[in-house]
Amino acid sequence: MKVETIGDATLYCGDCLEILPTLGGVDAVVTDPPYGIGESGGKSRTRGQKYANHERLEWDNETPSQAIFDWIFKIAEQQAIFGANYFSDRNLPPSRGWIFWDKRMGGDFSDGELIYTSRDKALKAITVPQNSTNRQHPTQKPIRLMERVITLFHGETILDPFMGSGTTGVACANLGRKFIGIEIEPKYFDIACERIEAAYAQGRLFA
Repeated sequence: MKVETIGDATLYCGDCLEILPTLGGVDAVVTDPPYGIGESGGKSRTRGQKYANHERLEWDNETPSQAIFDWIFKIAEQQAIFGANYFSDRNLPPSRGWIFWDKRMGGDFSDGELIYTSRDKALKAITVPQNSTNRQHPTQKPIRLMERVITLFHGETILDPFMGSGTTGVACANLGRKFIGIEIEPKYFDIACERIEAAYAQGRLFA
C-alpha cells in the first residue's frame, strides 16, 4: 500500500476493502464505483466513431462486493453513489433523494446517469455536459459535476474509495473540503496525485 498526503488530501494506492476498515468515520462518501460493464479502456465510441482512447486494465469487469457497500454505509452517514442502477443486487438503503445527471451528450450515448444519494429530498436533476474526449480515465466525470454533488452534503471530509483519476479530490480541493481517496490501479493513482496537486497549486496561486 502506498500513501500520499497532498494539502488536505490523503491518498491511498491499494484495495479499498482492506483500507476502509483502517479509517475513522468521514462526513460523506462520494464515489463512482465500477459498473461491471467493461468500460475499463480499449476501443470506445464517440458520436458513432471508434478510437482507442485508454489502455485496457480490466478493472470494470465486476461490480464491487456487498462487503464494500456495507463499509460505505458504515463509515459515513451521507452517500452519493454514481451509476447505482447497476447495483440493484446490492443492499442499498431505500432513498427518495436520487439525482439524475443530464449529460447533454446526444448521439448514441445515454441521456444521463442515475446517482443514489442518502439525502431525504425529492429527486434532483443536475445538468453538466460530459466531455467524451481528453479524459485521463475512461469514466472520468466533470469536475463541475462533482463539485455540485459534494455541495449537497454537509461536513468537512469526503471519501472516495474508487478514486480513479482523482476528480472528486480535485473538486474537494476547489471547495476547501478535506479528502480521502483510494485507488487500486497504480497508473490512475499517480494521475490522481498529479491532478490534485495541481488543483492545490492553482488555489495557492490565486489565494
